[in-house]
Amino acid sequence: MIDTALVAEKTIVTAKGDSAAVDVSRAGQRNFLLTLDITRIIEQESLEISIVGSADGATWEAKPVVTFPQEFYCGQYPLLLELSAHPNVKFIRAHWEVARWGRGTTTPMFEFGLRLREIPAEVLRDARSEAKTLA
Repeated sequence: MIDTALVAEKTIVTAKGDSAAVDVSRAGQRNFLLTLDITRIIEQESLEISIVGSADGATWEAKPVVTFPQEFYCGQYPLLLELSAHPNVKFIRAHWEVARWGRGTTTPMFEFGLRLREIPAEVLRDARSEAKTLA
């Protein structure tokens, strides 16, 4: 069962960047919960995080597997990562873009962490069943 940080808690970034690669080939399931936890920001800035995949951990696909909506505020933001449609992806990493506008310094600053947790098959099955009954 994979449960790891793609980006360590309270990482401070001021420019675009990438996390280290994580091997997801040993996962029993191809479904994961990503949890973005933004703990500190400055006003008038945005953070966009995408997850990119790779078959070998060296060459990364140009198109992201999934992308978080652009964020502007502190908080926790969950996102489902389904790799079943991407059977060649054995490694993933996070890529982030930051932007700042308005008054003051033009350098953005975000403090955040990004967690990756494998979702057990029975949990996903139960959630889908519950969603159908609510629809």
